[in-house]
Amino acid sequence: MTENRRRVAVTGMGIICPVGNDPDQVWASILNKRCGIRTIEGLDLQGYKVSLAGLVRDEDIQTDFSKRELKFNDRFVRMARIAARQAMVMSGFVPEQPEEFGVLIASGIGGLSTIEKNHDTLQQRGPGRISPYFIPMSLINLAAGQVAIDVNAQGTVQAVVTACAASTNAIGEAFHRIRDGYETAILAGGCEAPVTALGVAGFQSMKALHTENNPDRASIPFDEERSGFVMAEGAAVLLLEEYDHARNRGAEILAEVVGYGTTCDAFHITAPHPEGKGASRAMEKALEDAGLEPDQVDCINAHGTSTRLNDAAEMLAVQRVFTGHMPYMSSTKSYTGHMLGASGAAESVICIESMQHNLVPTTLNTRHTDSGTRCRIVTGNHQPASLNYVMNNSFGFGGHNASLIFARGDRNADL
Repeated sequence: MTENRRRVAVTGMGIICPVGNDPDQVWASILNKRCGIRTIEGLDLQGYKVSLAGLVRDEDIQTDFSKRELKFNDRFVRMARIAARQAMVMSGFVPEQPEEFGVLIASGIGGLSTIEKNHDTLQQRGPGRISPYFIPMSLINLAAGQVAIDVNAQGTVQAVVTACAASTNAIGEAFHRIRDGYETAILAGGCEAPVTALGVAGFQSMKALHTENNPDRASIPFDEERSGFVMAEGAAVLLLEEYDHARNRGAEILAEVVGYGTTCDAFHITAPHPEGKGASRAMEKALEDAGLEPDQVDCINAHGTSTRLNDAAEMLAVQRVFTGHMPYMSSTKSYTGHMLGASGAAESVICIESMQHNLVPTTLNTRHTDSGTRCRIVTGNHQPASLNYVMNNSFGFGGHNASLIFARGDRNADL
């Protein structure tokens, strides 16, 4: 690693998702093997084959918002604002120099419910009744923009849009910006609210979704009986901060971001490369960025969507990179479902919780993994383990691949 690169700490985390409304709740749900997948409510599903999703309850998204904010913020933006507030409170960070404070919040789809509602209004009532807030409510970058207003962040404020790799890319790009001296701190993560009539119909038409109605056998990554992913919603945000700045103000170092790699398959608009070549290069780049050897990684939070092609490609990719020592691997989408552009950030929160508790979560409800795989997929019970370095993988439509490596927060501060 280059000598003058700055270290980057994680000093705050926020999350709202199908299994909890803050990091402690999410970790408690994982410990107790609670699944957040349930029957979709509030949508007319007549004619649909899909009935399950990972949902955040409506009342959990209305906390501390005025009636005006509830009306003029799309659901994905409200969840991002909640997660960002949690991260700020946990970190205790106060932006004394707002121009050195940034926001990178990703989404794969953005304000889909706002688009649907305004399209219906256009059809039923005409163009004069379209909300003047329609465009800003639906734009993906307005999650980052609104959070920046909330926290007075005047540095870089961006929205990363790389499908299901989006929030992992956002955290990785924020890590590099702080490491290379562009900002002192950045709120980085993702948000998604895709469980709408059009969203479900679109993914259903692609034949990407699980279509049975048993939540316990719906999202089962790496299981031989897997048959598609389960859509989910949520948001998660990390407060990344230059390490010495965090230490000097007495902040708790929850974890350290040490490696990031990103690649593209350039193969197909939705399917991964069948041999996982792009995914393996992303992991290799993350290892190189961190200055680590493969045998130093203790655990992988897999992308693990529960689709036939994606899980198979990821297992091949992991086997290509980790030829000797094979780290433990699990997919926490088995608890939450697939939050699309928010998944990587949510899973980063879980990675950090895993390191703090030295426990690899089991892949919930997965019973029989693909025969012949060498991957050490954790099933059944949670796996106690000493976790010093954890990798988080995210892969998305368009061939996007992203890998992050987190290190324990209590490593030697003088490294």
